[in-house]
Amino acid sequence: MTADTIRSKRYAAAALLIGFAVCAADAASKTLAVADLAPRRSVVLLGGLLTLHLYRNPGAAFNLGPSYTAVFARLSGRLRSWPWAIALGLILGGAAGNLADRLFRSPGLLHGAVVDWIKLPYFPPTFNIADSAITIGAALLVLASVRGWRLGGDGSPSGEKVASG
Repeated sequence: MTADTIRSKRYAAAALLIGFAVCAADAASKTLAVADLAPRRSVVLLGGLLTLHLYRNPGAAFNLGPSYTAVFARLSGRLRSWPWAIALGLILGGAAGNLADRLFRSPGLLHGAVVDWIKLPYFPPTFNIADSAITIGAALLVLASVRGWRLGGDGSPSGEKVASG
C-alpha cells in the first residue's frame, strides 16, 4: 500500500467521522427542539440575535438533497487534503441528517418533514444544524478551489507534490 493510499484512507475516515458527528449533533438538536419548543411560540435569545422557532419543512428550500452521498463515495478514494475532507464530511453529515428526517419523521415513512428550529434576524429561512453544516461545507469547497487546494493534492494547484529544498 502506497503512502498516498494510506493518506487518502486517513482523510476519508476523517470525513466519515465528521459526517457522523454532524449527523448525530443534528439528530440530538432536533430531538431537543421537538421536545422543548412549542410549535407556535418562539424563544428569543441574546436580545433577538437568535430565535428558536420550531418549523417542519416539507419542502426543499434549505435542504440541498442527499445526492452528495454518491459524490462523497466517488471522491473519498482521492482525498488527500484536510480542507476537502472536512468539507465533504460536513456536507455528508448535513445531507444525512436531513435525509433521516425525510425518511423517518412525521407525517410518515418516506414523507417526513425536516425539523428546522434556528432563526436569525435579516435571514428569512428557519434552518437547522444539518443546513448549517452543508452551507459551511460548500463554502469551504469554494474557498479550497479559490485557494488552489486540489482534491487530490497537497495544496499545489496541479495536485503534485511540491519539491522541498
